Amino acid sequence: MNSVGIIANPAAGKDIRRLVAFGSTIDNHEKVSIVRRILLGLDAMGVDRALMMPDTFSIGLRAFEGLESRLRLKPSILEMPMEGTAEDSELAACLMAREGVACIITLGGDGTNRAVAKGCDRIPLIPISTGTNNVFPTFMEGTTAGMAAGIAASNGVPVKEYTIPTSRLLVKRQGEPVDMALIDVVVTDDLFVGAKAVWEVSHIKEIFSSRGRPSSVGLSSIVGCFRPLEPGQPEGLHLLLGHEGRGQRVLAPIAPGLIKSVFVQQTRPLKMGEPAAISHYPSTLALDGEREIYAEAGDRLEVELSPDGPLVLDHERILDDAAKEGLFRID
Repeated sequence: MNSVGIIANPAAGKDIRRLVAFGSTIDNHEKVSIVRRILLGLDAMGVDRALMMPDTFSIGLRAFEGLESRLRLKPSILEMPMEGTAEDSELAACLMAREGVACIITLGGDGTNRAVAKGCDRIPLIPISTGTNNVFPTFMEGTTAGMAAGIAASNGVPVKEYTIPTSRLLVKRQGEPVDMALIDVVVTDDLFVGAKAVWEVSHIKEIFSSRGRPSSVGLSSIVGCFRPLEPGQPEGLHLLLGHEGRGQRVLAPIAPGLIKSVFVQQTRPLKMGEPAAISHYPSTLALDGEREIYAEAGDRLEVELSPDGPLVLDHERILDDAAKEGLFRID
């Protein structure tokens, strides 16, 4: 049976940045609608089974309601414990990889995809943006995302030709990896984790980034507004931030509608495979926008750019080439 995984994070797009900025909200009812359209797209392309992550809102079950008579495929909810945390997405990705899904469609932001990347092994992703920080995932229609995933699952195109490799940032303590990020590792002197999200630039001391563009929204935009850093480049960037009057001043959209002035005191290249030391202690480290690691005095933490980030399926190119091959033509 060919199969596709679906991981929809009910908590994505609901953090405190909705209060301190002007971010839009994609509520869980809309996520249900997106998953419903994904299922219809998968079914139209001949997928046999859709594996879905269980969640506190029952997005998968609600999406299937009313579609029973329209679907040939068999959707099923993974049997797994639910904690209501990012670990749910990581575990679901791990279980889907064991089940041999052709790809995993994710609904979330950078944080959701970071969790999925920790569990999916080399299963390629189709990341649909429904979060706050949306640098890794992109805005796309669920119907066509489902169709592209369905073509990949049913061997309509050679999947390996449509996978895009990405990099990741490994956080190491005393030389041993302890966590990872897909977009950026931000060092802040705010030791109170609280709501996890970072939005006050006055507390940011360092940024390690694998990518950043001025068209992005989030902390990686600071890198992009200083020097655009395209995904897939073999080199990242390490910024040391300064205070007013010290360094190059840039304006960056660090959250929706929240454009802040930032002083960049120094930039350093972040070369692939060469760990770069964190210089500020004590501190907390935000991974893809959320504070996760406490670094105390005496720690030796480093960030290393690694080429083995998650694979991403180029859904548009899959559909374009499928059309050229006549896969949508009906005799």
